[in-house]
Amino acid sequence: MPTSVLWAVDLFGRVYTLSTAGQYWEPCRDTQLEFKRVTALRQCCWGIAADNQVYVYVCASDVPIRRREETYENQRWNPVGSFCEKLLPSDRWPWSDVSGLQHQPLDRVALPSPHWEWESDWYVDENFGGEPTEKGGWTYAIDFPATYTRDKKWNSCVRRRKWIRYRRYKSRDTWAKIPSKDDPKQLPDPFNDLSVGGWEITDEPIGRLSVWAVSLQGKVWYREDVSYSNPEGSFWSLVDTPGETVQISCGPHDLLWATLWEGQALVREGISRHNPKGSSWSIVEPPMAENGIMHVSVGVSVVWAVTKDRKVWFRRGVNSHNPCGTSWIEMVGEMVMVNVGLNDQVWGIACEDRAMYFRQGVTPSELSGKTWKAIVAGRECDRSHSGSSSSLLSAGCFFGDEVRGSAESSVPSDTDTSSEVDRPGPDQPHPADCLDSTGSCKGSPVLGTGPGRPTARAEEKASQAEGTGGEPRPQPVSTLAELPWTNIDLKEPRRVPGHSIPGLPEPPGLSSLGLLPLGLEEPYSTDDHPLWAWVSGGGCAVEAHTALKWFSAQSGLSPAVQTLAPPVTPAQTAAWRKQIFQQLTERTKRELENFRHYEQAVEQSVWVKMGALQWWCDWKPHKWVDVRVALEQFTGHDGVRDSILFIYYVVNEEKKYIHLFLNEVTVLVPVLNEAKHSFALYTPERTRQRWPARLAAATEQEMNDWLALLSLSCCESRRVHGRPSTQAIWSVTCKGDIFVSEPSLDLEAPERPLPCDQMFWRQMGGHLRVVEASSRGVVWGLGYDHTAWVYTGGYGGGCFQGLASSTSNIYTQSDVKCVYIYENQRWNPVTGYTSRGLPTDRYMWSDASGLQERTKASTKPPSPQWTWVSDWYVDFSAPGGTDQEGWQYASDFPASYHGYKTMKAFVRRRCWARKCKLVTSGPWLEVAPIALGDVSIIPESPDAKGSIALWAVSDKGDVLCRLGVSELNPAGSSWLHVGTDQPFTCISVGACHQVWAVARDGSAFYRGSVSPSQPAGDCWYHIPSPPKQRLKQVSVGQTSVYALDENGNLWYRQGITPSYPQGSSWEHVSNNVCKVSVGPLDQVWVIANKVQGSHSLSRGTVCHRTGVQPHEPTGQGWDYGIGGGWDHISVRANATGAPRSGCQETSTPLEEAGSGPVRC
Repeated sequence: MPTSVLWAVDLFGRVYTLSTAGQYWEPCRDTQLEFKRVTALRQCCWGIAADNQVYVYVCASDVPIRRREETYENQRWNPVGSFCEKLLPSDRWPWSDVSGLQHQPLDRVALPSPHWEWESDWYVDENFGGEPTEKGGWTYAIDFPATYTRDKKWNSCVRRRKWIRYRRYKSRDTWAKIPSKDDPKQLPDPFNDLSVGGWEITDEPIGRLSVWAVSLQGKVWYREDVSYSNPEGSFWSLVDTPGETVQISCGPHDLLWATLWEGQALVREGISRHNPKGSSWSIVEPPMAENGIMHVSVGVSVVWAVTKDRKVWFRRGVNSHNPCGTSWIEMVGEMVMVNVGLNDQVWGIACEDRAMYFRQGVTPSELSGKTWKAIVAGRECDRSHSGSSSSLLSAGCFFGDEVRGSAESSVPSDTDTSSEVDRPGPDQPHPADCLDSTGSCKGSPVLGTGPGRPTARAEEKASQAEGTGGEPRPQPVSTLAELPWTNIDLKEPRRVPGHSIPGLPEPPGLSSLGLLPLGLEEPYSTDDHPLWAWVSGGGCAVEAHTALKWFSAQSGLSPAVQTLAPPVTPAQTAAWRKQIFQQLTERTKRELENFRHYEQAVEQSVWVKMGALQWWCDWKPHKWVDVRVALEQFTGHDGVRDSILFIYYVVNEEKKYIHLFLNEVTVLVPVLNEAKHSFALYTPERTRQRWPARLAAATEQEMNDWLALLSLSCCESRRVHGRPSTQAIWSVTCKGDIFVSEPSLDLEAPERPLPCDQMFWRQMGGHLRVVEASSRGVVWGLGYDHTAWVYTGGYGGGCFQGLASSTSNIYTQSDVKCVYIYENQRWNPVTGYTSRGLPTDRYMWSDASGLQERTKASTKPPSPQWTWVSDWYVDFSAPGGTDQEGWQYASDFPASYHGYKTMKAFVRRRCWARKCKLVTSGPWLEVAPIALGDVSIIPESPDAKGSIALWAVSDKGDVLCRLGVSELNPAGSSWLHVGTDQPFTCISVGACHQVWAVARDGSAFYRGSVSPSQPAGDCWYHIPSPPKQRLKQVSVGQTSVYALDENGNLWYRQGITPSYPQGSSWEHVSNNVCKVSVGPLDQVWVIANKVQGSHSLSRGTVCHRTGVQPHEPTGQGWDYGIGGGWDHISVRANATGAPRSGCQETSTPLEEAGSGPVRC
């Protein structure tokens, strides 16, 4: 889980952040402004300053915020002067937008605010539909508007070209004032409250935000066009309300609540993708008529409120379909305000002591949580105070009256503060309890520390004490006229009646603190907690497995003393374990040295494990049958362990069995589905048949136990242990399981190569979609949610525990993916589109192929390990486009779908999606904070030196270069953004730093002048795609460049030389390919779509291109390996080359397919 921050504002208007990985409040970098309140997201924070103006704080990132401005130059053909800017009166403007309706010359395109800057000057876009245009970028048509082409024809009467210019947002890590219109009449009133949310509105485009504000006159305003790429938005629009509004809260989805002066709550309804501002208001009455609602905060499916009597309430039954909820539930505690953050976690500020509290126990099944827990994190500035800040007075309260007596007679110093006396820590005894036995503190009130109870503490400095035996220090004298006004309204908390502690003065009220100048020292001591005014958790992600340091503090120690005794780190624990293990190993060797000449009393040992499973029959009719299995493991004379798996079954009342030697098993694959907890065992023979042995367990735990045991036995039989080698081949299945295989020396041998079906694959822990490896030990992976992960060097995790897993470098890993189903309809002349289709039609609710029925109620997560985290929603990003309701139209099932209705659109479909989440563990550590769509590591030799080149493409299409990647720092240090004219989808870096990429429109690009001294290169060269094909992937090796198009065709780039690295043309190699990976030896491995075996057809099969030679780089045929169900492979770490043989063999043991497609 990456670190995120909690934002807060203290009573003096200073903004602080608290990291989920830290334990100190850090002041905001820009401290020039004082704020009333803030509302935060992961990437930015909005706030209202003391001048009632709105500011936005955009966090710094390696990926810049860029917006593209474009305008079109239009020309018409003239018989006299050819094409010129003299147009007809009915034509569009010579310089216009894409529609031609707006006059838009180059000099009129200005920056929207001072927070932007131009990246470069205007230039012509010479890319049209993925193909380069002629010099000048002109596209031609018959007339305006029409269909434009890049080729000039005899009837091309008009032409146009697109001019592009990028602007960059420069105000990062600073508070930027939101600009307003120049007309004072259109300026909104000064703002009183602000809330940001809506980044997960159902079906909404990724990146859009909803910013709501309340003015001092009670009006509600909405900021238009706010998104990640436009953090300022464009303008404010007024939203009508049935009354004067006081406060407003917007959740991540479509929940929006506000409070009225009268105490009722307003709920906004009708918020959707096409109407983010909603349509109407509904009124919700307060819990108690005499005490109206003062504050409200909403999340995904929760609403918390604070009434005027400071009571905290939870709204029951709130969801997207019923945003008003059903009833109120009173919670424990009294708060000034509460805030709901990510994952519906809740923070609050107590009304008595202004301390901050976190609601523990909030889960999807228990949204109201269990209890409030105080956040005792100190401020960053508190670290500078030494141990003397724990005065003798506080020591006396902790140990007894002997030390306390010396404290009473001591002269207070500048660092003596009333810390433990004033406010006991969560683990310390209360002063009334620890002093009551001595009688020195009789009469002191015994107070709780909960949010609903006051806490007695002294607010003044020790220098203000009188009668303590020391000379009082001079106090600063200032009149009321000399004290500047503060911009924060301070409220004096109620005092608890009781006697003061002897020797200490009466604590003054907070009203006097509000008159202190902001330049003077704070009224509370450094060991006391800050007084908070506002908190925002919209950018703070706290989950059940998140370990927070906010609540722990060593009793009786000051922050400075605590820093002298740091906790034991995992690295220290691992080193300690390693040292103990080495000592025990050496001791065993010493003790057994004198007995080596004795013969072993037992020559071999046998160990058997039995159990009851189900087995998928090899014969027809194929079905699951109950069987007994036995794993027999024995140790030979040479100490090598081997195992045999017996499967006992009954057929026609006759007992039979089959057996599998585990040293022949090539892979164990979990086959998780909603019906069975099953796994498959492959051998070379069963791989060729495409028919594995499948076993199923009754429970998931039982399956995991058998899977771990069998995997460990297979590894012991082949003597494969520990972490994979740096030359390992990595692969990923369609389920997200990760496998590695150790390559042998003869795998890439030109004569007699090792067949792929004999390769042994073992599973690694974790869950990923893509894995990219380097021969220097650096391995990166990407999840389905575009999260980047780096390999830590461990092995195991997940279901592999104990001996099958390393004891260190295993971390919690999560992933989120979408499950898709399709709603299908056919046109009826009477009723229009209806769910009643023809008898030959597909199911009206189906999967993408239409062959399997999938309804909302019957569709389950991919496996029991996944859990739903959202409701069903319409997917508007389906290929081909959709209309406003998400429908795609076609002439029949199946056909080419498009997003508009025509006369021949007799059928239509709509894609529904639902998110599910998996939490597991593995040797992977998250690389934050940028989500990636593709990653590539240079496939260089293992003995290479220097930094490792790593390129990536973000989920938004930005090209990035990772700096500082090495064996010691595989995660790197920072990202370097590489500018592009359009979004990219795939990237690959070769062994000689040649970088190739594929854009979103299917065109290829080459990056020039990339080198270790110039890691980002200088410019992009547009490479034409194969004729009538759109590329989707590219892979670069030592000298070879392979590309894959959307139709499964594999292409090889010809004519690549050091002097002309772009190559000359594309050569077709094969079809039926899903993924391609080219290694440092120019070896080619692919994932084939369909491969026919002797018993069955498999989809997603690992295949190796054979016969690849320098004089024949495209190879000769295919060797088929493990499958199906594989989705990704990476051989870019395998730099193991076989030694050249002196004699030429005339035959090979493989029956390879000829040159051409991968056979199916």
